[in-house]
Amino acid sequence: MNLDLSTGDAWIDLVSAIFMVVGAVMSLGAAIGLLRFPDLLSRMHAATKPQVLGLFLLLAAIGLQMRTVWVWPVLVVAWIFQLLTVPVSAHMVGRAGYRTKHLHRELLSSDELEEVVQRAAAKAADDDADEEAAGQRQAGDAAR
Repeated sequence: MNLDLSTGDAWIDLVSAIFMVVGAVMSLGAAIGLLRFPDLLSRMHAATKPQVLGLFLLLAAIGLQMRTVWVWPVLVVAWIFQLLTVPVSAHMVGRAGYRTKHLHRELLSSDELEEVVQRAAAKAADDDADEEAAGQRQAGDAAR
């Protein structure tokens, strides 16, 4: 195999090939982690972190291969959309999984959310008690 890197096109082809391979490997790693990790939080981490960087590398490879400036804004918008939505959705799934106990607590090194959830549960219980007391007062007033 004779690799001639004397032209700019050859360098662009090489860089885009490297980006494609690394991006595909990162996406494959995310998929394998999603299937192999033991609980929700580690699966979610595996699905989000390498996927965003893998997509960035794949989009950069596509942009380099297209060799036109007009494709870059579309690729940047696609990557920014992923960059903004993936962490938010992962956060929502993580909190929902925590509240519904779909995780292994023994695998957590620290549990910063436990205090917040306990305070929210106590506040909800107080609010329910206040509503029940108000309902009983209204029922007593109506009976008079």
